[in-house]
Amino acid sequence: MTKQLILCDCSGSQTIDADVIGRATGLTCSRIHTALCTREAEAAAKAISAGNAIIACQQEAQRFDELATELSAEPPIFVDIRDRAGWNDDKNASAKMAALVAESLIPAPAAKTVDVVSEGMCLIIGAGAVALPAAEKLADALAVTVLLTDDADLPLTRAYEVVRGKLTKATGTFGDFKLRIDGFQMLNPAGRGEFTLTAPRDGAETRCDVIVDLSGATSLFPAPHKRDGYLRADPGSQPAVADVIAQAREMVGTFEKTLYLSLEPHLCAHSRAEQTGCTRCLDICPTGAIFPAGEHVDVDPMVCAGCGACASLCPSGAIKYDAPPVSYILTRIRTLAETYAKAGGKAPRLLVHDDHGAEMISLSARFGRGLPADVIPLSISALAEFGHAEMLAALVSGFASVQILPSPRTERDPINREIALANAMGGDARLSLIDVDTPDSLSDALYGTEITPIIVAPKLMMGDRRQVARVAAKALLPDDQPVALPAGAPYGATMVNKDACTLCLSCVSLCPSGALVDNPDKPELRFQEDACLQCGICTTICPEKAITLEPRFNPSDEAMKLVTLNEEEPFCCIECGKPFGVKSTVEKIMEKLAGKHSMFEGNGAGRLIQMCDTCRIQAQYHNQSNPFASADRPMVRTTDDYLKRRDH
Repeated sequence: MTKQLILCDCSGSQTIDADVIGRATGLTCSRIHTALCTREAEAAAKAISAGNAIIACQQEAQRFDELATELSAEPPIFVDIRDRAGWNDDKNASAKMAALVAESLIPAPAAKTVDVVSEGMCLIIGAGAVALPAAEKLADALAVTVLLTDDADLPLTRAYEVVRGKLTKATGTFGDFKLRIDGFQMLNPAGRGEFTLTAPRDGAETRCDVIVDLSGATSLFPAPHKRDGYLRADPGSQPAVADVIAQAREMVGTFEKTLYLSLEPHLCAHSRAEQTGCTRCLDICPTGAIFPAGEHVDVDPMVCAGCGACASLCPSGAIKYDAPPVSYILTRIRTLAETYAKAGGKAPRLLVHDDHGAEMISLSARFGRGLPADVIPLSISALAEFGHAEMLAALVSGFASVQILPSPRTERDPINREIALANAMGGDARLSLIDVDTPDSLSDALYGTEITPIIVAPKLMMGDRRQVARVAAKALLPDDQPVALPAGAPYGATMVNKDACTLCLSCVSLCPSGALVDNPDKPELRFQEDACLQCGICTTICPEKAITLEPRFNPSDEAMKLVTLNEEEPFCCIECGKPFGVKSTVEKIMEKLAGKHSMFEGNGAGRLIQMCDTCRIQAQYHNQSNPFASADRPMVRTTDDYLKRRDH
């Protein structure tokens, strides 16, 4: 059954062209209502009862969901074309409305989750003046223990536990915090008078589900606002303390934790043979959820907060953002651009934002100028996951520019790095961060800007991030010449100093991506630029320090081919003529050792250097000074020998 789009101009406050939207999306559009949520609620009920309804109103979604429940009908799909499109100074935004409607029809993949169980064990840390009143308020809902950080008088209540000590280590996350306390003293409730404490001892270990930190000291965890179950407030702010107490009361029961990342360890270029290479994800992770695990990294999914920075920076694709995957983002981008063009729009601009940005857009639309008609918003859960590949894909899909709207708590460093990389790979300054703090300043930054359209042949964006970025950059760059990239870029060339390189090929054996390969027929070092991750393991392992990295992007097909970085003639064995080793290296060893080292003096020992493995073993075995030789074997005695002796 064909879906029907139910339109409403919200009391005539926006202009809607149903014909344009219908032609671009292929949907059947209703007549344009004026008060669908109030006076014309009967029309909404009829459309919902008929099924396959798409209601072009996000504000009253809850009301229409309740109506669907009353009618025992399937809940409709909702799309906001008012705050994000209709309410603006340009008045006519039908092309953008069509694009937003088409995007809403893309089914979102289900998020992967795991259950987290909290039994309500809560640790409150702080001075008695703040921590003890907080414990009084939480004791009826949680199993509370107070870790006093001062010498406050001990309360006489037994509604919660009180201890003293110094918290020296805290690990884990919501539902599974592990703590170590030195100078630990427990309450001794026995006897008359005031309660006393046990003798202090170090190394006490315990666990809890929730931590309420009212100490005012340094946070126990990096990026504390991203650590589930860790509630921290300034003890001098009563509203802040009240807020964390209210949050803590709700943290008991079973909760769903989203699994944001997927990891393929065999692709990771972190380390080989204990030589560290790529550390991009380790350096950028704000929560410390990523840690070395041998030759690859590992991710603690319970600590991961889903910022997505590691996935956008990973050069090999070993870490992938999975909530949602990249393919879903690319599909939304392509649908927005194609539908906008089909509806007659030209040179759209993409505005990428999160929930904070959505609120700013809504406020700007209601009380200000709203978004220009050519600015199409794209809402994603984690801005840092929108990397250079997605930015370049948006330009190739038809967007004239891409701007990212961060929230106050957004980590800007990974986003700025990806913007700089994408601009160098063909973005040509069309990619930027729009860092504003008010709805009005958002509108001011977007209005009055003219962007030249990009004319490129349509490209199908498939594969992983690296493949998408290559296809898009190749389409955007004016020629096939290599372009320089910022330091730390995941694309580039490996340069070899031929005078220093001895062709030991240690770099080949440790290259995690196979960009450096050898030739089994002769001493030769070959390189495929497209496969190079710029991890740096080759530069670290090279004993001659003959390798350097050059961050660059080569859009030509030559980057896909093997090129020779260094080659030499092989040395031929003086016994069998079999080629082995490198001629210059063998000659250099002969010059330094033959006749000059005690092991290679006399008896033709110096010839061993010029032999292949097989001939060297043979020569060593038959040599008079063979260290493996034993005494001569006795002659075998036969029956005739015994008979001759008897006859004599």
